[in-house]
Parts: sequence; C-alpha cells; structure tokens
Amino acid sequence: MTDQPLRGPASYFPSIEKKYGQPMAHWFAVVRAACPAKHMELVDLLKTEHDLGHGHANAIVAHVLAEDGVK
Repeated sequence: MTDQPLRGPASYFPSIEKKYGQPMAHWFAVVRAACPAKHMELVDLLKTEHDLGHGHANAIVAHVLAEDGVK
C-alpha cells in the first residue's frame, strides 16, 4: 500500500494545526457549534473570531459541511 498525498481541503490540515496550534477536531467543533449557518458565514466566523486565513477557514468549513452532508 502506498501513502496517498492528501487532497482537497484535507491537504491544508497539517499546516492549519501547525500554524494555529489546535488539532483539527477543535476547528471542526467550532464550525459545528456555529451551525446551522451558510458556508461564508462560517468562514467569516473563523477569520474574525479566530484569526484564521481565508484559505484555511474555507478548507475547514468545506470539510465539515461535506462530512456532515450539508450542501
């Protein structure tokens, strides 16, 4: 079995954990606690209240919404 590189939003996860000092489970919980909300509302929440960059915030929200089956 070969290790596949991370793709999609998950490709950001190692750098998110390193830069912001929290495990991904923390960020997933923050997003889920703010639901229901629109995608960009959740991105803005992460950017304004937690000082995440746009790309990192978007990756977290996209992952959570996809995992939870929200469109």
